[in-house]
Amino acid sequence: MTSSSTVSVLSTTDQVIVVCLSGELDGDSCGRLAQELKPHLDQAVQRGRRLVLDLSGVERLSSAACRTLQQVTGHLAQEPVPVVAATPAVRRALDEAQLAGIRTYDTLADALARLPASDTTPDEGLRGEVFGLRSKARTSGLIGTAQGMLMARYDLRTPAAAFALLREGSQHLNVPLRVLSSAVVTAPPPTTAAVWFPGRGTHPAPPMTAFLHASDGDVTDRRQVLAAVLAEALALSDAEAAEVHLTDPAQDDALFLEKHHGLSVAYWDHIALVTEPPVVCARAQLRREPVTVPDIAEDLELGAHPAGQALLSAGSHAVHSQPMITADGHCNGTLTLHWTEPGSWLTSEQQKALSVLADEVAAWRSWYRRTVLLDALEYLHQHHESLSQQHQSHSRHG
Repeated sequence: MTSSSTVSVLSTTDQVIVVCLSGELDGDSCGRLAQELKPHLDQAVQRGRRLVLDLSGVERLSSAACRTLQQVTGHLAQEPVPVVAATPAVRRALDEAQLAGIRTYDTLADALARLPASDTTPDEGLRGEVFGLRSKARTSGLIGTAQGMLMARYDLRTPAAAFALLREGSQHLNVPLRVLSSAVVTAPPPTTAAVWFPGRGTHPAPPMTAFLHASDGDVTDRRQVLAAVLAEALALSDAEAAEVHLTDPAQDDALFLEKHHGLSVAYWDHIALVTEPPVVCARAQLRREPVTVPDIAEDLELGAHPAGQALLSAGSHAVHSQPMITADGHCNGTLTLHWTEPGSWLTSEQQKALSVLADEVAAWRSWYRRTVLLDALEYLHQHHESLSQQHQSHSRHG
């Protein structure tokens, strides 16, 4: 495929294989497209699994690529391959091609729900596993980019050595691998061989915010902090569900779902990575002010969007999203609340309290990036040689 296209193969239990494609599928990519898909289709048949083709990450699907799909799947007209085509352009291209061997769906949830009963009746656990794997696939490109940068910077021989370095830094500083990879990609290159960031001096103390003081946890532990945020938001608002997104600088400040409570997997699959409205958190990020949707069904844009439809299907009818604004006016995340009944549920006092909480989280996140993340990058820089040698030794004896 083209350099901007990627293929990820996800296998869940003994029932479903999900093949995710992303980027642009044009004439130049047709040869590899056929080479990639045919073995997976054959494997699915041999192992008694169903294959689902996920094109929700595909930006453009050419007529040549459609003909390749026809060649690979044409013999499956009696049992078509479910294909997820989230964008209107890709859906239109597939509809115009009239491929007998595929059946298109708007969402992965729809495709899983319509698998033949003889194969499986996908339950919430199966969907959660599939969606969780697909979420990992969305970040595999970012991790791969970080691996490539580390290989070039430190003259590492293999991607496995670079991944081992990332994993060691992630575990040593308790920083999620995706977050550390994003920092590698966006940070300026090291200025000296000895240290990445000379002259940092004493680390600033974490912000003395009320929610951090109340949680009494480890302020360097990202998961602990965000769990405390959700607990505080739910307690002060009486909402039934909540979600926290933080921006990813390596993906043009797209909103990445970091933590949630009470959300269905079909919904959080749609908001795992949010880049634009009408999703409510993206509206709040864009406007840099709170956004309330008192009735999702009455909101023409959100109600027609797959994320809005997933919310309604899960029984959520009202949402409120609060942007996290730093001292310099930058939005570095959002906090979103859900209610099962329509209405504007927050009182003026609750809105004030939620605004304070969001500002406190923004301050903590800024501190985290200036301290914990820079420490993790420094660890990579100062230990890359010894960690690379350890990896090579393990590989020889493995």
